Amino acid sequence: MRENQSEKVQSTFEKIRFSEPMTIVIGIILSVLSAIICMQIMGKVGVSANTSIIGAVFAMLVAKIPITILGKFKNLERQNYIQTIVSGAGFSAANCAFVAVAILFVMGETKVILPMAIGCIFGTVISVYTVGALFDSPLFPAKEAWAPGVATAEVLEAGDEGGEKAKRVIQGIIVGIVGSIFKLPVGAVGIVFIANIVSMVALGIGLLIRGYCAPLTGFDLATTNIPQGFMVGAGLIALVQSVVSIYRSSSKNKKSAKSEEESFTASASQTKKTLAVALLAHLAGGVFVGIICGVFTGMSLSKMILWVVWTAVASVASMVIIGKAAMYSGWFPGFAVTTIFMTIGVIMGFPPVAVAVLTGYISSVGPCFADMGYDLKTGWIIRGKGNNAEHEVYGRKQQVFIEMLGAVIGVIVVILFADMTLKEGLIPATSTVFATTAQMGSNVALLKELAIWAIPGAIIQAIGRKYMFGVLLATGLLINNPIYGIGVIIAVIMRKIIGDEFMDCRDAGLIAGDGLFSFFSSLIKMFI
Repeated sequence: MRENQSEKVQSTFEKIRFSEPMTIVIGIILSVLSAIICMQIMGKVGVSANTSIIGAVFAMLVAKIPITILGKFKNLERQNYIQTIVSGAGFSAANCAFVAVAILFVMGETKVILPMAIGCIFGTVISVYTVGALFDSPLFPAKEAWAPGVATAEVLEAGDEGGEKAKRVIQGIIVGIVGSIFKLPVGAVGIVFIANIVSMVALGIGLLIRGYCAPLTGFDLATTNIPQGFMVGAGLIALVQSVVSIYRSSSKNKKSAKSEEESFTASASQTKKTLAVALLAHLAGGVFVGIICGVFTGMSLSKMILWVVWTAVASVASMVIIGKAAMYSGWFPGFAVTTIFMTIGVIMGFPPVAVAVLTGYISSVGPCFADMGYDLKTGWIIRGKGNNAEHEVYGRKQQVFIEMLGAVIGVIVVILFADMTLKEGLIPATSTVFATTAQMGSNVALLKELAIWAIPGAIIQAIGRKYMFGVLLATGLLINNPIYGIGVIIAVIMRKIIGDEFMDCRDAGLIAGDGLFSFFSSLIKMFI
């Protein structure tokens, strides 16, 4: 067990509001900066930065400025609020809104870009609200891994406490930076020592199969839809398992289930209500986005209804699947899951623009859910790991509000600067893939291939159960990054041999070092 001063139970706590003037002013300034930089990095390099770590560094720098008016930011909760809004803005700008509008730019549907961005605000706000309501529930327990959130908390605490913890984190950061320079998967090693080990094994196996299948056998998975089929089957079973777990936790006839429910600040019954509200909200979101983007033109009434329902169902399913994977492994399969739902949308026969808008909306929902989950894990640790339930619920609510503000800022930045950025040729690679898929048309052979390979994906997920084994195996199959797979498997073996104690705090440093190097090296590449 990781120990820190924040675990001490307090009978009272200071109610620190997110809306304090200095928090809002500094948060907005840093958020705009974060959103612009992250959007540029996504367009230039094709990957996003670890916004939680970057947000933590920004917050710590603010706390170190020797100005009296900034003295309050030595408080870890205020730093957590700054970290949350900065992370939310950067993430929503790069991974959500910018990816969404770039799809339409590639397709030449520039008239729909502004409406799509406005729709992204709706999707991200719903997503942030939903994860805030579901965090520390039977579906998304706060005590689970949420590895990047743990790393961010330990970096903030190390900056505050100093001593041995700071020493360990700094050691990890140095190794993380040096390892990243030599293109070693140091971030993967750090995550493995925090995340669920079974989930990381699944991800590692998938990455190794994808990376070495072609060199060793001559069979290239990239030329098939086998990984997508795996994800369809595993994702469907994961959804069923999630629903079953909620109903089991809410059973009043089982004493063990009742005892388990009492350990959460969000009960199973509240979880069901939240998911129902999220579904209804996304139904409304589908109608809203469909109207402002004009995707209903030429559609029959039945097709319109199907599009709205599929948008809502896919959005909720995306949040659950991506959120569960992020919780256990620290890796969220946003691209993979979005690709699956858009592919099914293509098979349903929706027009290309309708598929593109569907894809943009879904891509603004799932990834933001994961990012907010990490930030809430950070806050949960700083607030004492749930020892004071009232404090935890209050602080979580403040984080949700400030993350919503950050998400909206991120989307507004995209609205203001996306046209200029896209015309400079800075287009995310994922958006190009999405645009190509949206225009490929219905394909019976594709449907058959997905259905066939969904079967083993479903079986593996059913066996792997709550660890999202099938989903994370499929995620690995979809990503061509064998060196990351090697790093994951080696780290798993190391963890089983040496245990967790030696890497305590150093694992967070590895993640931070990897994230900082990625951020600043990407920043430099923007100007080369």
